[in-house]
Amino acid sequence: MNNNQPDMPSRPLEGIRIIGLEQYMAGPYCTMLLADAGAEVIKIERPKYGDPRRSMPPFIERNGKKKAAGYLAYNRNKKSLALDLSSNEGQKVFIDLAKKSDVVVENLRPGAMAKIGLSHEMLKVKNPRLIWALISGFGQLEDYRGPYTDRPAFDIVAEAMSGIMNLVGFEDKPPSWTIYGMADIYSGMVTAFGIMQALFMRERTGRGQIVDSAMFDNMLSLNESMVTLFSTVGQTPTRGVPKNLFPRGAYKTKDGYIALNVPDNRIWSRLCETMGREDLMADKRCKNGTARANNAKFLQPIIEEWLSSMKRDEAVERLNDAGVPTGAVYNAKDVFEDPHVKARGMLMPINDAEIGEFSFTRSPIHLSEAAELPKNAAPNLGSDTSWVLKNLLNYSDKKIATLKKDKIVE
Repeated sequence: MNNNQPDMPSRPLEGIRIIGLEQYMAGPYCTMLLADAGAEVIKIERPKYGDPRRSMPPFIERNGKKKAAGYLAYNRNKKSLALDLSSNEGQKVFIDLAKKSDVVVENLRPGAMAKIGLSHEMLKVKNPRLIWALISGFGQLEDYRGPYTDRPAFDIVAEAMSGIMNLVGFEDKPPSWTIYGMADIYSGMVTAFGIMQALFMRERTGRGQIVDSAMFDNMLSLNESMVTLFSTVGQTPTRGVPKNLFPRGAYKTKDGYIALNVPDNRIWSRLCETMGREDLMADKRCKNGTARANNAKFLQPIIEEWLSSMKRDEAVERLNDAGVPTGAVYNAKDVFEDPHVKARGMLMPINDAEIGEFSFTRSPIHLSEAAELPKNAAPNLGSDTSWVLKNLLNYSDKKIATLKKDKIVE
């Protein structure tokens, strides 16, 4: 693409090369966002096995081919280099690639790369501009190491320890997780933001640095309201029992549920008028959010009875027309049929040459002056190995053949 033509804008990260030492979700989601933004992402995978996500169900089986849906979702627009990093020759290949790259994104077990002598400290000597993003459960930056630093972690651990799980569900039920992989996805987004900061800072200093991203930290920052309430007014939020506002939650209609949230008296007045219950506006039990929360057992049946006579879409329309922000509680089918989702282009078709076309969620940010997102399918294991070695590292055909023969690459 010709960047000098204003009518043909490029993606914002074109020209940035990223190495993905990644597996499962957090690292792959981070580099997927960067690849969507135009970066060249080279995903390094173990020969023969690849990212463990390749072997996790559910699978799509078509035309004699079998691929993992979860792997396809987070690895579009990338290249795959199958490389044995446990070997000396494989480590040399990695060093050669790192010399020509801008960013490394790593979400392996803490210390895994340092144990084999491949770390930012070692590689910044060979490439002072290299940015190394570390995604882990509890953080790895030397000055911020804590008692959990070396622990492995999955997303549910970060949800639990950040206090989020304790707030999901209802008072008379056990704590619950939110959605599968939320801590991974959010950590991927936060890390991508951190990498953007490091790239911008490098424009000023000429130097790379470490971007340290901990799932525990990320989820704790997401649970900011709990921290604020406990710190400022000594409240400990309770699962399923809002203390400072009401109504808030999912409410049943004749054919489904709607999400209703009333944060202040202005919205409360609009709700009362829409329900034909203006008397509640002057009721002392409803004078503010805290009072309404304390009298939820009085108010809940009133709202439920009013909604019980309406269909979901009718309730959503009436409330929104009255200035009460409301939305339907969707399932997957609802999302795929929603006209606004279609208008926003949020379901992006990706065509895999072997198994066909499927829709995945696009990166949510639209840029007015950038080209549309690329739509390349997730790579097969090692599909770009020869291309990377020959075109980026300038290895001879003989050297590439030797590396393949010795099972250093695949």
